[in-house]
Amino acid sequence: MKRLTCILFLLITSQFFAQFGQSVFSKDPIINLENFDRQRVHWGYFLGFSSFDFKTDYKVPGNDIDVKGQTGFNVGLVGNLRLHEYIDLRFEPGLYYASRTLTYSGFTSDIDAIREVKATYINFPLLLKFSSLRTGNVRPYLVGGVSTTLNLSSNSKSDDDNYQQRFRVKPWTQNYEIGFGIDLYFEYFKFSPSIRGVFGFNDELIRDNNPDSPWTGNVESMKTRAVLINFTFH
Repeated sequence: MKRLTCILFLLITSQFFAQFGQSVFSKDPIINLENFDRQRVHWGYFLGFSSFDFKTDYKVPGNDIDVKGQTGFNVGLVGNLRLHEYIDLRFEPGLYYASRTLTYSGFTSDIDAIREVKATYINFPLLLKFSSLRTGNVRPYLVGGVSTTLNLSSNSKSDDDNYQQRFRVKPWTQNYEIGFGIDLYFEYFKFSPSIRGVFGFNDELIRDNNPDSPWTGNVESMKTRAVLINFTFH
């Protein structure tokens, strides 16, 4: 699924370049928005795709959980504070819709073996953006930082567990994020496609009430992993 997400990123970006790329990549381009990055503060918004997964560690090896992520949708805002000619501080609160399918071995019926885990995340990342020297209307950058995420679909307050087909995780998680992107300067706006990885710090799983549960008893930790593809407009 992460491969599909990356392919979507390439297809959408290439179509955008096909429509608007001449003014950006021409041999002697007119310099667009020449003073845009000198603003102390500026705002924007993003739309995009994501693929969420779990990194699972086990107490005893064997009977691994098969996790398959589905491509989700992202939308959010961007606040950018200029700290230096090449460094910016960014706050990018966003809404992320995600879905994973967990398949457990050792069961004979799908109702026990499969868990459809849907999630609605509100993500609060605080990031540093390290930009290169601008060349014409193109400026690559690296971005990294930390984030806190609220899962509105965590089921954390439910007394039911996997014995009642209820998969539960903690509502709040902490992550670090790292990625790269390109700022493209057009006549009236700046467009920034980017790709970023998200790596959870803490164990998210809420164990079943039975400590010997076949769904959670052997899990040492379960942490979020995700690939985010965002198309940002300033």
